[in-house]
Amino acid sequence: MNRDLKKQSSGLALLPFLIFIVIYLGAGLYLQAKGEEMAFYQFPSVTAMFIAVLAAFCMGRESIDRKFAIFARGAANENVLTMLMIYILAGAFSTVAKTMGGVDATVNLGLSLVPVELLTAGVFVISAFLGTATGTSVGTITSLVPIAVGLAAESGLSVPMMLGACAGGAMFGDNLSMISDTTIAATKTQGCEMRDKFRVNFFIALPAALVTLVILLVCARPETAAAMEPRSFEMMKVLPYVLVLVLAIIGVNVFLTLTIGIFAAGVIGMACGDLTIFTYAQSIWNGFTGMSEVFFLALFCGGLSELIAHHGGIAWLIEKLRGMMRGNKSAQVGMAALVSLADCATANNTVAIILCGNVARDISREYKVDPRRTASLLDVFSCVFQGIIPYGAQLLMAAALTTTTYGIAMSPVEIVPYMWYCWVLAAFGLLSVFVPYADRTCRRDPWNWEYDVAESGVEAKKLLLKEEKED
Repeated sequence: MNRDLKKQSSGLALLPFLIFIVIYLGAGLYLQAKGEEMAFYQFPSVTAMFIAVLAAFCMGRESIDRKFAIFARGAANENVLTMLMIYILAGAFSTVAKTMGGVDATVNLGLSLVPVELLTAGVFVISAFLGTATGTSVGTITSLVPIAVGLAAESGLSVPMMLGACAGGAMFGDNLSMISDTTIAATKTQGCEMRDKFRVNFFIALPAALVTLVILLVCARPETAAAMEPRSFEMMKVLPYVLVLVLAIIGVNVFLTLTIGIFAAGVIGMACGDLTIFTYAQSIWNGFTGMSEVFFLALFCGGLSELIAHHGGIAWLIEKLRGMMRGNKSAQVGMAALVSLADCATANNTVAIILCGNVARDISREYKVDPRRTASLLDVFSCVFQGIIPYGAQLLMAAALTTTTYGIAMSPVEIVPYMWYCWVLAAFGLLSVFVPYADRTCRRDPWNWEYDVAESGVEAKKLLLKEEKED
C-alpha cells in the first residue's frame, strides 16, 4: 500500500492493534489459567480483530462513510485480494488431496523407507516433506504424531524427542511450503514472488534442517530395534503433492499451480475410487470454507491497517523504530524482533505476519531491505517462535494427541527443549542477516526500487503501467 509516511504521526492510532492483542492474548491466558485445552484458540482471532476494527472506526473525526471508504481501500488492495484467492485455492487443494488419501499415502511411503535405527531422524524428514507438500504444520502433526508416538514407544525412544522431531519437521514445511498461509501472507504483504522468497528462505532453512538431522542421528537412536509392520500405500496418491511442489519451484503462476493440483488430486481420487464427482465437489467447497478464519482475518486486517495508517499510526511506529535502526542490517533484526513478539502475543504465525506485514513493508522500503529478504525473515522468525511457544497450536496438538491416543501424560513444555530445528533455524536466520550467504537470488536479480519489482520484472511492470494508463 502506498502511504505518505511523512504525515502527522500518532501513537494512539495503534490502539486498535493493541486492543486486538490484549483481547486475544488476555482470553488465552485467562482460559489457560482455568485449565482449558487449546486455551489460546477458544476466543476466535477474527472476533478479536472485528472488535479492533470497531475501535478503529471510533478514531478520527471523519464521517462513517469516509472511514468505510478508507477501510475498503485497504481491504480491497490488490495484494490482499490476491492473498485471499490463494488461501481458498490452497485450502481446496489440501482438502481434496487429503480426502483422496494423499496424506496417509505420503506418511506410509516415508515410514516404509525408514530403517528403525533411524526412526526419529526419518520422522523428521517425513514430517518436513509432508508439511512442505500440504502447507500446514498442524495438519502434519495431526496426521503423523499418532503413528510416530506408537513407534517411539515400541522402540524405547524418548517420546518428547520424537514429538520434537515431528513438530520440527512440520515447522520446516510450514516455513517453506508454497501453499502455506505463512508463505502466502509474507510474500503478498511484501509484494514479491513466492519462488523468489523460497530461494532465499531455502538457504536458511536447509542448513538448519541438516544440522537438526545430524543431531537426531547422533542423539536419537533407539536402544532396541523393534520390527515395524509393512505399511501399504499407493504411489499415485503422492503425485499431486509432488506436482504442486515442482510447478511452484519452477515458477508456474501460483493460481495455475494450485488449480492443476486440485484437478490432479480429483482425477486420481476418482480413478482410485476414493472420490466421486459429488464428494470431489464437496471437498473443494470444504477446502474453501476451511480457510474462512484466515480469510476474514486478512480481510479485516487489510482494512484496519489502512485506517491506522490514515491516522498516522504506521508513521509513528516507523519513527520510533528508526531510532533503533541504523541501517539495513539493524532494520532486518528489527523486523525479525517485531514479528517474533507478534507471534508470542497472538500464538499464530499467520496472524503475526499479517499484523506486521505492512509495517515491515514500509521499513524495507525505508532501509532498502530487499522485499524477498523481508518476506523470508517474517516467515522464518514467526515459525521459530510458533514452534517453541508451549501455548501454540502445534505443541498443544502434539501433546494432546499423545495423551488421548496412548494415555501418555505429556505437557507441551516437555517438548520445547527438543524443538531443535526451531532453535537452529533462529541461529541461521540471525547469521544470514550479518553474513548474507542466502541472498544469491537478490544479488543475481536486484530489486528495482523505482518500479518496486525485481529487475527482471521491470519491463513487464512498465507494460502493465502503460496499459493501466491507457485504460
